[in-house]
Amino acid sequence: MSENPKVGIIMGSDSDLAVMQKAIDVCKEFDVPFEVKIISAHRTPEVHAEYSKTAASRGLKIIIAAAGMAAHLPGVTAGQTYLPVIGVPIKGKSLEGNDALYSIVQMPPGIPVATVAIDGAKNAGLLAVQILAVSDDELRDKFINYKKEMAIASMKKNDNLSY
Repeated sequence: MSENPKVGIIMGSDSDLAVMQKAIDVCKEFDVPFEVKIISAHRTPEVHAEYSKTAASRGLKIIIAAAGMAAHLPGVTAGQTYLPVIGVPIKGKSLEGNDALYSIVQMPPGIPVATVAIDGAKNAGLLAVQILAVSDDELRDKFINYKKEMAIASMKKNDNLSY
């Protein structure tokens, strides 16, 4: 956890941490200050409401929220803050994460939640970096270099293919 976090990474249970570690790793890779919290909109609604409502005043710029099963941490969070919220649906045992995906993408008008793929925490971290890079030249340059390196690595893989 960082001293002045810009990204809040929240999940309702520590069982989501293995997936959300990828978002944490992206923040570390780009030197983006972040915090990680286990906060349940259902089990600790007052704690969650306080976290969401005070996020901006505490310096957060973006919240990445995980949701497993049909739990709806990203949507409830988006309803209580004006900050961008990125939802990460977590794959479950019974419906393979589709229940979480549907609960995140089916937000009513006026309460948007950016949504990544099931277990797509890495992309959630990268989207947070992209959003922050709009107003941070150094971060923008790091992200541009990341994309260039990714393209070069992809081309090298293609060059090594033989038919």
